[in-house]
Amino acid sequence: MSQVIVIGAHGKIALLAQRLLSDGGHTVTGVVRNPEHVADVEASGAAAVVADVENLDTDALAGLVADQDVVVWSAGAGGGNPSRTYAVDRDAAIRTVDASARAGVPRFVMVSYFGAGPDHGVAPDHFFFPYADAKTAADAYVEQSPLAWTILRPSTLTLEPAGGIATSDTVEKQVSRATVAEVIAAVVDSPDTTAGRILRFNDGDEDVRAVVGG
Repeated sequence: MSQVIVIGAHGKIALLAQRLLSDGGHTVTGVVRNPEHVADVEASGAAAVVADVENLDTDALAGLVADQDVVVWSAGAGGGNPSRTYAVDRDAAIRTVDASARAGVPRFVMVSYFGAGPDHGVAPDHFFFPYADAKTAADAYVEQSPLAWTILRPSTLTLEPAGGIATSDTVEKQVSRATVAEVIAAVVDSPDTTAGRILRFNDGDEDVRAVVGG
């Protein structure tokens, strides 16, 4: 079993993933900025650590992730403020990649979004552009890192129960947050088949474990 640290541990997906990982026998640490979120993180089966990753430098982040086997990046600024979007979704994510490499963490799981990439197609004057641009830059940095990385690109998120996935669709549709959590847990459990993979997925009929394990 692995030591897993989740950055952005109070998010809906993260809370679900932490429960799955903990129930699966992993030792889970959840990082949150707000001390008021500690109880929720602990209720998900993770040990809570309060740290503001937006403002930590690379050395401090390396200390945060030291002795972990897997870093799961599930943090985000939440939109609405372009400067914070770049500060968290791009800059803090990139520093955490560097920190993970510096600390000797072997694996990094990035929770991104379906359309990320140089062809995301969002116009610079669109309100969504800072997020698309920041996630694209962070994903590209993950790809060139020395870590055994996996990038997850779920489509539009819903609150439906967990189900199967579809990885063959080229059009963004929707996927349950609970299913994304299942994918995170399956990726952590499948180091030999997930390194260097980008998984774009919607809700579908394929078994999560079968897809991730393949």
